[in-house]
Amino acid sequence: MRRSRTTRLTRIAVAVSGLALAATACGGTSSENDKGGSSDKGDLGLAIAYDVGGKGDQSFNDSAYEGLKKAKAEFGYKTADQEPKDGESDDDKAQRLSNLAKAGYNPVIGIGYAYGPALKEVAKKFPKTTFGIVDSVVEGTNVTSLVFAENESSYLAGVAAAKATKTNHVGFVGGVDNELINKFQAGFEQGVKDTKKGVKVEVQYLDDDPAKGFASPDLGEAAAGKQLEDGADVIYHAAGLSGQGVIKAAATQKKWVIGVDSDQYKQGTLAKFKDYILTSALKEVGGAVYSLAKSVKDGKPLTGTQTFDLKADGVGASESNPKFKTIPGLADAVAKAKKGIVDGSIKVATKP
Repeated sequence: MRRSRTTRLTRIAVAVSGLALAATACGGTSSENDKGGSSDKGDLGLAIAYDVGGKGDQSFNDSAYEGLKKAKAEFGYKTADQEPKDGESDDDKAQRLSNLAKAGYNPVIGIGYAYGPALKEVAKKFPKTTFGIVDSVVEGTNVTSLVFAENESSYLAGVAAAKATKTNHVGFVGGVDNELINKFQAGFEQGVKDTKKGVKVEVQYLDDDPAKGFASPDLGEAAAGKQLEDGADVIYHAAGLSGQGVIKAAATQKKWVIGVDSDQYKQGTLAKFKDYILTSALKEVGGAVYSLAKSVKDGKPLTGTQTFDLKADGVGASESNPKFKTIPGLADAVAKAKKGIVDGSIKVATKP
């Protein structure tokens, strides 16, 4: 049965519990005035600081924004969300997080591993504020690390690709060749291999610089175009905003594309391409953001590392496109793979 995003967010919150005002300018470097602990203005509510690509990427950051909107609607408090700057430093990120904490927001969440060094520094200065970080582990008594089993959802994407391909040639486009995106590649390749022998998986990373790799639709479009020319007829991307170019390239040539993080079939700016978005490897960043906000609101802040996996509905595969269920054997194969991952009979690699 098809479930809404709200249902998934709520279920994640339950699972994990079992385990807007803009602040002052986000630029500049941390100053000595930032030292001195939490603001005495009270807890205004949730604040998030976006990763490369910012709000509107129809993927990673927008998923986080869904969690903020849910928290705001449910708890009736103020929220804040702030954009990154081009070419910003760790000091810029630290200043942004400090400003939000000084303004009285709690929790304050850095969306993306790039906030790791900054958050580690800032969390020590505001011990009464709960900080969160997505896709990285940062130690601290007032820090919650929100990490995901991206390899598991990517395995499901691989199963779908193997069932959908007619040329026995599929592609993977990653934003940056690093440990995080390697998890997407590893799961995808294994899902393809386990489902259909002899299918070629072509891999392309876009740039070493995250600011380009995750925020350049033109690079994504060029990479996907080359894979399509080489014979791929299904392409999976893990490239943030750059993925919009991958989706455009595949849809323009009437080939399948698999989205990432958000259900990209439902994204408004991608509507003209949606008939070719076969599925999306979901990563419920919004669910994680909401869960941390709820824990703070309930007076029992989550701490340590919280892992959102397939069993907790923290990752998954969307079924919004009606064609998902019309390709022979695809939906059943994905369901079977999901069951195997959850019960442990399928172990998914984290490295290619």
